[in-house]
Formats: sequence, C-alpha cells, structure tokens
Amino acid sequence: MSSEISIEDFKKVKMVVGTIVSAEKVKGSEKLLKLQVSLGNNIVKQSVAGLGPYYSPEQLIGKQYVFVTNLKPAVLMGQVSEVMILAAIEDKNKISLICPDSKISDGATVT
Repeated sequence: MSSEISIEDFKKVKMVVGTIVSAEKVKGSEKLLKLQVSLGNNIVKQSVAGLGPYYSPEQLIGKQYVFVTNLKPAVLMGQVSEVMILAAIEDKNKISLICPDSKISDGATVT
C-alpha cells in the first residue's frame, strides 16, 4: 500500500460522472482508445486511455463512468487527453471500469 494522504489532499482530486458520447481507436496504436466524454453543462472533453485490449469502442458509447477532471492534460500518440477514466485493475488481463450503479446526471460529483 502507498502512504496515507490527508482528506485535504483527497479533496483536490475532482471526480465526476460522465457519459462516453463517441469512441474510436487511435491510429497507430493497438491499446489506445480516444473517447469524447460529456461532463454535463454542455462540456465535452477528450480522454485517451489504454482500453483497446479490453473494450471495443462500441462497448463504451452511451455508458457512464467516473472520470478525474483536474489532471494536467497529457499527449498520447499525438492525442490530447484532458480527463482520466477510472478503472480497477486486478492484473494485466482483467480490468473493470468504475461506474455508477444507476443513471445519474453527467457532471455529478464523486466523493
């Protein structure tokens, strides 16, 4: 386990529910998918995630997941990733994306 953080540190991480409105493979990559994510209030941001070995783009479209929205943007294979989708990882062959257990508004805060 990693070291403990304070509740103040935890509160710095902004996590919200978002709906994937489009998804496609990143050209030239076997692993990366480019996701357009609705975060509520007409805000759509892009996530680039290494989900290709686990999910097809069609499996993700229209589904809600939890995203970290206040990380510094990163560039992966020429694509800007503005938000990070959260997943539980058991080993290299099994992951599970984190999602609400019922429909909720895009932009709902995760605490």
